[in-house]
Amino acid sequence: MKVLETDIPGVLIVEPDVHGDKRGWFMEVWQQQRYVEAGIDAAFVQDNMALSSHGILRGLHLQHPYAQGKLVQVVMGEVFDVAVDVRRGSPHFGKWVGVILSGDTRRQLWVPPGFAHGYVVTSNQAIFSYKCTELYHPETDLSIRWDDEDIDIDWPIVGKPSLSGKDADALLLKDIPEERLPEYCHE
Repeated sequence: MKVLETDIPGVLIVEPDVHGDKRGWFMEVWQQQRYVEAGIDAAFVQDNMALSSHGILRGLHLQHPYAQGKLVQVVMGEVFDVAVDVRRGSPHFGKWVGVILSGDTRRQLWVPPGFAHGYVVTSNQAIFSYKCTELYHPETDLSIRWDDEDIDIDWPIVGKPSLSGKDADALLLKDIPEERLPEYCHE
């Protein structure tokens, strides 16, 4: 397994070992000891999977309180996946990391608690899978606008993506009351 650091400390790209032959391939999606040694010390409590078509954008989502860390990957297809640091007081507040995830590369992205997360489907369809460190709490759910100019994500799309009602009505980061955002804890 290879782990790549990103421009924001704590957000990690994981390239699992894939073993294959003429019959196909095998990989470990999660192995606690190896991931802890790689810097992902997480206790997962929920797994989710979503099927989406080209141009569908999901996000930017977070929960506070009950922040979710997410280990995300694409099983089939391709997405552009984004993590945005929204922790009050963080030296990286409002900064983002984006990475292409696909069923072909089998890369994973670790999105730590305290980050907003979203993705857009760049293939015809994609099956997106993710492990969460906290259960879903709809009463603490929050969406940030995908096109917030202060965050300025360079989405690889032309025109407007297809959004849910919740995401279409999302707030700009600067309009979210401070107490609704997680606080940065120095490590």
